[in-house]
Amino acid sequence: MPGPPIAYVGILLQLFRKPDPFESKTYWIFAGVVVLSLVLDYLIPIWGTKKSGGTKYEAWGCTLGFLAAFWIGPWGVIIGPFAGAFIGELIGGQDSHKSLKSAVGSFVGFLLGSFLKIVVCFFMLYWIIASI
Repeated sequence: MPGPPIAYVGILLQLFRKPDPFESKTYWIFAGVVVLSLVLDYLIPIWGTKKSGGTKYEAWGCTLGFLAAFWIGPWGVIIGPFAGAFIGELIGGQDSHKSLKSAVGSFVGFLLGSFLKIVVCFFMLYWIIASI
């Protein structure tokens, strides 16, 4: 879910308040934070995959596992990428121990990226509430 961009829309809606609660540089700073969080959300799982010795099969498996299990709900979002990464590594010819290690690395990267998005969203929520 694109949480930070949606939270940024909430920040932008503050432009309709009179007087405007934020300076213009605040909007630009938040825009930069949102872009940075989106880039890091993409790069952190890649880092976790490389750190744990994963291959392109794991990356594809993780992506496909997420897309396949996304519709199940929160548990699908958690289990899908992990299972997809594990199965992808098995298809790529890795043994089960190596596949499990790589899947855990990918999963940790996924969790760190998700945690980053949550922190950014709550930070923006705090600024909106504090401006009221």
